[in-house]
Amino acid sequence: MNNELWEIGGKTLQSRLLIGSALYPSPSKMEDAIKISGAQIVTVSLRRQAAGEGENAASQFWDIIKDLNIHVLPNTAGSHSAKEAITTAQMAREVFGTNWVKLEVIGDQYNLQPDPFETVKAAEVLIKEGFEVFPYTTDDLVVAKRLADVGCKIIMPWGSQIGSGKGLMNPDNLLAIRKQFPSLQLIIDAGIGKPSHATKAMELGYDGVLLNSAIALAADPIKMANAFRLAIEAGRLGYEAGVMQKRDFASASTPTIGTPFWHQVD
Repeated sequence: MNNELWEIGGKTLQSRLLIGSALYPSPSKMEDAIKISGAQIVTVSLRRQAAGEGENAASQFWDIIKDLNIHVLPNTAGSHSAKEAITTAQMAREVFGTNWVKLEVIGDQYNLQPDPFETVKAAEVLIKEGFEVFPYTTDDLVVAKRLADVGCKIIMPWGSQIGSGKGLMNPDNLLAIRKQFPSLQLIIDAGIGKPSHATKAMELGYDGVLLNSAIALAADPIKMANAFRLAIEAGRLGYEAGVMQKRDFASASTPTIGTPFWHQVD
């Protein structure tokens, strides 16, 4: 594992992979996948915990999460208004004992696109209440600016729609956000379908990648978790090393001027 440390939300970490805890075929698969991924942040839905699959299932799930000894990032999944998201965040702080919250306010049920107006409104209130807000948003530069204006130190634009697996639909938009906010922590959240998508996100200079479906729904979640761990490390190292720029024309890697040529002597 790359030993480089980085900071987010007041915590110092090694892994730049944030992982979800839903959709796995079994609790043991979830546990093993999270372990092999090296992730140090796991997202947990308060609504899932409240609804659950029975008391025993909820207890088993929470025991696994606690035993992993990693940071929990509760989310407000399922919220459709700022008021609903704020209430869910306040409950999550009590349940999970953390001021971190992944802020999701869905504006469209068809493509699960976040509502930019309600998201900014909720973020402003939660920051004033002492939360460290991880807002899920689109790749819209203006929305990112509004979130930064109300005090967000972390912004999480999507790569594409939640669960779509399409990867980075608009890399130019994502790059513009990165350039506009060099001092903010930027995490790609949603739409990542395969390891190469995560590598691309890291090569753009993003600080991390949050994903769930691509691992949980893979034929082998454990191998896929390992693949994403390596992909994110490779992408970050490539960014730090300085990825070569594209060229319009071919350029030989070995120069021909001044080099000897062997020829047969009669």
